[in-house]
Amino acid sequence: MEKAKISAAQLFVLIVLFELSSSLLIFPGQSAEQDAWIAILFGTVGGLALFMMHHFFYQVNPDASPYETLMNIFGKPVGWGLTFIYIVYYCYIAARVLRDFGEMLLTSAYPNMPIIFANGLLIAVCIFTVRKGIEVLARSGELLFGIMFWLAVTGLILIVSSGLIKPKELLPILGNGPGPMLNAVFTQTLYFPFGEIIVFTLILPYLKEKKQAKKAGLLGIAISGIILAFNVALNISVLGVDLNMRSRFPLLSTIQTIQVAEFLDRLDVFFMLVLVIGGFFKMSIFMYAVTEGVTVLFKLKNPSKIVHVIGIIILILSVSIASNISEHVKEGIEFVPLYVHLPMQVILPAFICLVAYVKMKKNKKKAV
Repeated sequence: MEKAKISAAQLFVLIVLFELSSSLLIFPGQSAEQDAWIAILFGTVGGLALFMMHHFFYQVNPDASPYETLMNIFGKPVGWGLTFIYIVYYCYIAARVLRDFGEMLLTSAYPNMPIIFANGLLIAVCIFTVRKGIEVLARSGELLFGIMFWLAVTGLILIVSSGLIKPKELLPILGNGPGPMLNAVFTQTLYFPFGEIIVFTLILPYLKEKKQAKKAGLLGIAISGIILAFNVALNISVLGVDLNMRSRFPLLSTIQTIQVAEFLDRLDVFFMLVLVIGGFFKMSIFMYAVTEGVTVLFKLKNPSKIVHVIGIIILILSVSIASNISEHVKEGIEFVPLYVHLPMQVILPAFICLVAYVKMKKNKKKAV
């Protein structure tokens, strides 16, 4: 671990930016159709429960990297293997996020640009930041969070002023019963974006106020969930369910409909900036998790040197995981939640926490 400290407020900001980034870009819980916003709220509750499980694991050794904690709980061979698995997982998710934002840039602004060039520009900024460490990333979050907040408020005011909102698009609520909504929760919104909070087990040890970890984490997830649910409800009320389902990036489509006084339009460029900022933080946090894991596994004395290699691996993976955006989206909806996220975010962490709990109980009995 590097010698760095962040505040509870910085942790809160990083969680909000992380949770909202690519979640604002696409349509989470789309199988629930007009009830997607409800599925997100239920997913938020699940995310809070998952964070409590990860917080328990963090409390096993609050001052150590979770990779080191795995080594202590399971021993070096098994701990090394689990650490490697999570490094691969974080690397893969970072590549998927990078592909999401690269495709957004190509679709919305630079249709003739090769995907590897767009992704290369994005990952270069992440490499530079991760090399500087978690404190720089946290301070950058504080600075850019305010800019994103005011742009979001401005966008909401302009949408309302344009008279675009049609609340009837959200009706009927649970018109098909609770089944489709609950299915969306357990196959989509629980894992993306809320289950991805597992990566913050790598950030919590750097917190100055250890007792504030739970409060900052739960508050960050709750507020992110409310904002995301509101965003999805807003997109549905402006575009309708069908257009939301067909649109690659519903929020940008919503922003493109803004027209005030017949001259204020085409504001999607400014909101692309907001989305790219969010994507930058999400990719950087995943890259930081991979860097720390490689450092622990191979006992590197200078982790900053390996960041470039990790960035190149993520870049290559981002353009090779799918041949086109349709394949990428299909994989993200049908394969990743149940076959990647479920075991890595829920099943394996629950097993690790169970083993840690049993060992802690045994150690207490021996001490007595």
